[in-house]
Amino acid sequence: MFMRFERMGRLKSFEMPTVVKHGIGVIKETGEEVKKLGVRKVLLVTDPGVRKAGLVNPVVESLEAAKVDYVIFDKVEPNPSIYVVAAGTDIYKSEKCDGLVAVGGGSSMDTAKAIGVEVVHGEPVLNYEACEGKKPLEKRIPPLTTIPTTAGTGSEVTQWAVITDPHRKFKFNVGGPLIAAHLTIIDPELHLSMPPHITAATGIDALSHAIECYTCHYAQPMTDAVALLAIEYVAKYLRRAFSNGKDIEARYGMAKAAMLAGLSYGSESAGAAHAMAQTLGGIIPVAHGQCVAAMLGPVMEYNWMGEPEKFARIAQAMGVNIHGLSVEEAAKAAVKAVYQLVKDVEIPTLEEQGVPADMIPLLAKEAFNDPQTIGNPRDINVKGYEWIYRRCFNLEPSTIIDEPRQNPAAVSVG
Repeated sequence: MFMRFERMGRLKSFEMPTVVKHGIGVIKETGEEVKKLGVRKVLLVTDPGVRKAGLVNPVVESLEAAKVDYVIFDKVEPNPSIYVVAAGTDIYKSEKCDGLVAVGGGSSMDTAKAIGVEVVHGEPVLNYEACEGKKPLEKRIPPLTTIPTTAGTGSEVTQWAVITDPHRKFKFNVGGPLIAAHLTIIDPELHLSMPPHITAATGIDALSHAIECYTCHYAQPMTDAVALLAIEYVAKYLRRAFSNGKDIEARYGMAKAAMLAGLSYGSESAGAAHAMAQTLGGIIPVAHGQCVAAMLGPVMEYNWMGEPEKFARIAQAMGVNIHGLSVEEAAKAAVKAVYQLVKDVEIPTLEEQGVPADMIPLLAKEAFNDPQTIGNPRDINVKGYEWIYRRCFNLEPSTIIDEPRQNPAAVSVG
């Protein structure tokens, strides 16, 4: 209990370093907007799939029209490693760039942020891992423009980059206002070709950001406001975007949902779902969006009793009529609504993603050591994480769907 009040009483702040330009067709203004940042030559950071899909083309055309020079670095990989970052940094320096443009999903945007850290600090990004004993960030990264082609990570506006250290099989965070993008350009036209399974995974990823940041110990009024609106947008638009990728209204709604959910991070982090997904992604090469999407329901099933009033409000944002329900019933309705949405957009289970159940003890231990654990709305230890992982594999009965049952989550989590 002391830890709970200590967290609530800590100093909180909200900073928004990123200018947001959004709208249908706004991608055409990229070149002029980048020029306003005083940039003469950019390193355009992307991945091979995004480039092959032609999504880099309108960005290049706009840069050329504005007479902004560029060089393309398209070697970004899922769960980008310290080696990809170092390769990008080398090209940035050799080509004498003075700014960055990231086009793609969270991997491209996080890679660009990490390149920026290395450029201005002259050291590997690993030295600035956001944990005790590492160096603090001291300098603002070069002007960075983020252009998301998916609606999920929110990295376009977050103050975090997640990079993989292959030696430790570990994902680490680098963060703070100094690495946030200077500008983001959000154009839903770039999302129209996103396949359904990517639409689903990134959309639930955005939902997980909003729910975890709304209920975590770091929440504050500004982040609560954007988180709730993000939840409403996901509930309204994700099924539509999943069913009809050319639905531009739904695409725009999901683009705004991802951005708002990214803002809900503030300058802090999330909770158990991201501790689990980040841990797993460092050990097994799974897609982050699909991974966290498969975990969100079981995490909420464990967490609802830590913030029942907020979970009841989540139910409302998800479109549930909670009139006449008790707070507990409404909180549980939020969990059921998320389970249903995950089912409707066909998120694969952890088993289908190739995760073996015999890894649960290791994964639980590593998740507990993740720094995001401290933000979780319900106190949790290794046994608590094991219970959640077991729910992900359907090795424990549901405490929400299959009532009445004694709550197996009521383990000692002090």
